[in-house]
Amino acid sequence: MTKAPHLVQYQGSKRMLAPEIIRYFPDDIQTLYEPFSGTCAVTILAAKEKLCDSFVVNDINAPLVGLMQECIEHPDRLAEEYREIWSGQYEPGENNIDYFYKIREQFNTGQKDPARMLFVLARVVKGAVRYNADGVMNQSCDKRRYGTKPELVVKNATEISKLLKGKTTFYSLDYKEIFKMATPKDLIYMDPPYQGTSNQENPRDNRYIAGVQFEEFVEALHTLNDRHIRYIVSYDGQTGNKVIGKSLPENLNLKHLLINAGVSAQATLMGKKEITYESLYLSPGLVCKPDTYQQLTMFDILPKEVAIV
Repeated sequence: MTKAPHLVQYQGSKRMLAPEIIRYFPDDIQTLYEPFSGTCAVTILAAKEKLCDSFVVNDINAPLVGLMQECIEHPDRLAEEYREIWSGQYEPGENNIDYFYKIREQFNTGQKDPARMLFVLARVVKGAVRYNADGVMNQSCDKRRYGTKPELVVKNATEISKLLKGKTTFYSLDYKEIFKMATPKDLIYMDPPYQGTSNQENPRDNRYIAGVQFEEFVEALHTLNDRHIRYIVSYDGQTGNKVIGKSLPENLNLKHLLINAGVSAQATLMGKKEITYESLYLSPGLVCKPDTYQQLTMFDILPKEVAIV
C-alpha cells in the first residue's frame, strides 16, 4: 500500500496509522463519513485505495473544513494564495517570527481564509492548533521551521484534489448531525478529540477547539447500533502503563483492538521510549477481513488476550 498525499502536518492526524485502520473497512461502502475529519488522512487514503466513491467530511472547526474544501475543489488557487503569504516572511526587513504572529493575528481577527489557515498550521509547534477559552488560536510559532514549501503544497493539493474532487460533501456541524445522515450501507470512521484535550474539559490542555462529552458520545454510539450503522472509532489507548481516558463500555458490543502507534514525538523529546498503543473499536456490524488478523502480528499489537475483546 502506497502512502497517500497529505496537505500539512496536523497533531492528532491518523496519517501514519491510516494504512492499518482501513484494513478493517468493509468492501461495500456506499459513503464514507468522517465527522471528526481534521486534515482527512483516512478519507484521502480510502479514496486512493478506491474503497468507495462518495465521502462526507465534517469538523466542528469550520476554518479547517474550509481549508480542506479549498484544497479539494480549488487546489491551484489555494497553492497560489499560500505561496504569496509564505513568501512574505522573506521580504527585506521582515522578521519571520514576527511575521507568523502577524498572520495569526489576522486569522484570529476575522481573516480565516484557507491560505492563512494553512500557513499557520505549517508553522505552529508540532502542527498543534490550540485555542484559548475564547476560541482564539494561541499556539506558538516553531522557530526552527518556515512552513511547507509552496512547491510541495502544489504537489500534494493537486494529488488530493484528483482523488476527492466531485466526490466529497463538506460540513461543519455537531458530529451527531452527521450520524443522522448515515445508512446501513455506509461507514462512519471517527477520530474524536481524546478525552481531556479541550478547554471545556481541561483548561491546561486545549489542543482542540471543542471536546466530546464521553456519556453523550456513548449514547450516540448506542443509537448507531440501534440503526445498524457500521462504524470504526479511534479513541483512548495507553502509553507504557498509563491508560489514556476511559474505554468505551462493553455493552456497546464492540471489537476492541490496540494498535502500536510507536514512540510519540513528545516522548522522544523527553528522552522516553514508551510505546503508545491507540484503541480501535469496530462496531457490531463489522466483520474483519481474514488478512487483518495476520496484520495484528505484523504490527506488534498487544497480546491477543488484551488486543481483541
